[in-house]
Amino acid sequence: MQNTKEKVTASDVVIEKDKTAKGEKYNKYVKDMTPTHNIFKNILNAFLVGGIICTIGQGLINLYASWGAGEELSASYGTLSLVFLSVVLTGLNIYPKIAKFGGAGSLVPITGFANSVAAPAVEFKKEGQVFGIGCKIFTIAGPVILYGIFSSWVLGLIYYILLQLGVV
Repeated sequence: MQNTKEKVTASDVVIEKDKTAKGEKYNKYVKDMTPTHNIFKNILNAFLVGGIICTIGQGLINLYASWGAGEELSASYGTLSLVFLSVVLTGLNIYPKIAKFGGAGSLVPITGFANSVAAPAVEFKKEGQVFGIGCKIFTIAGPVILYGIFSSWVLGLIYYILLQLGVV
């Protein structure tokens, strides 16, 4: 048997130190570039923005009710108005700024869904009506619609089975 020993030369040590220095430099760069988040500030912003959106929605419902619309019709008009406002604000590039500030507070209400439909349409309009807007409009909202309908169907089936068994 032959005993093989690797010789460590001065150039190997320099290369190792170089790799270590590059790794440390890279890690420092990543740490400096990674944004820090204050969870309490984010929660407060989400609560604030979500609350403002819901307050505007309730104000619209009350406005439509004062104009003589019934309770259900007022709620429908309020929802439609929020969707319309969200789409207009998305087109004017204001809603993305609200979403950046408010996080989930702007994405959870119906306005966030309207934004998710309108944003790809605005982004891809330069590609044309068919291949831009037509193909990309449901890029984000499509999965939400798909799984929303599917989960509704599954829950409806469960409800029907429980109804047939006399549980409900």
